[in-house]
Amino acid sequence: MANHLPREKQLTILHLLLEGNSVRSVVRLTGSDIKTVLRVMVRFGEGCQVFLDSALKNLKLRHVQIDEIWTFVQKKQGHLNEWEKRDDSIGDQYLFLALDTDSKLIASYTLGKRNGGNAYGLLADLRSRTECVTQISTDGFPAYPDVVRDTFRGDTCHGVLIKSYAEPNSGRYAPPELIATNRLDLGGINDKRTICTSHIERCNLTIRTFMRRFTRLALGFSKKKENLAAAIAMHIAHYNFCRIHGTLKCTPAMAASVTGKLWSLPDLFDAVAAEQTRRLKAASVKRLLARMQAVLG
Repeated sequence: MANHLPREKQLTILHLLLEGNSVRSVVRLTGSDIKTVLRVMVRFGEGCQVFLDSALKNLKLRHVQIDEIWTFVQKKQGHLNEWEKRDDSIGDQYLFLALDTDSKLIASYTLGKRNGGNAYGLLADLRSRTECVTQISTDGFPAYPDVVRDTFRGDTCHGVLIKSYAEPNSGRYAPPELIATNRLDLGGINDKRTICTSHIERCNLTIRTFMRRFTRLALGFSKKKENLAAAIAMHIAHYNFCRIHGTLKCTPAMAASVTGKLWSLPDLFDAVAAEQTRRLKAASVKRLLARMQAVLG
């Protein structure tokens, strides 16, 4: 990948970021300038977006769980003034995730406000990457029933798990107590007990652990949405292809038959660079052909 830093220094920076360190802690650990660390992360993260788009195709998934995980850019939504609230790139942001229950593969994701448009974007992207999805489980977000129906058009079963929580104790920061669950079959599910979001919620914990930008009550939150998007792509690519799952004893990409081998971070680094180069060459050829056609009339 094009960067003046030596390859090994870039890999060290990326490795530290992928293990849950904040940008400023990586600056202190490596002696690099903060702009250098951010530049390495953004270039690799944007490359991972391209790589994931190419690698995650024709998936056959039995049961996909969908959820959203909260973070924020610059400041929390409640602290925005009126004109800042018009800017969708700051304030509360939600990472929408689609996780395969069997392989633990993150098959699709999208970042943005928690609304029907982004829910549709996630499901439409998931639909485009899969040959079949037998069942989808979601939480009680109201947009999901219509979105699943519009994107999959009856080609999958859909169940909703609604959780009820006790009122949180005043002045105490802690997860509220779960007091009841209700499973709803929205079409085609024979056994309601299979409606589940536990795996995707456990994946949310992994994200908060290894991506400092999602750690609650900390200072590692994102200042720019573009940097957050790059960090997310980088972590998802590493999670899918390089991180061995404790239960599966292999990576999610191996379990989903996306790849047949265990990847290291250098392997992912090289694959991302190769895909970027391929895309650039293809775009160059396309522009050249367009010019030739224009000249030839």
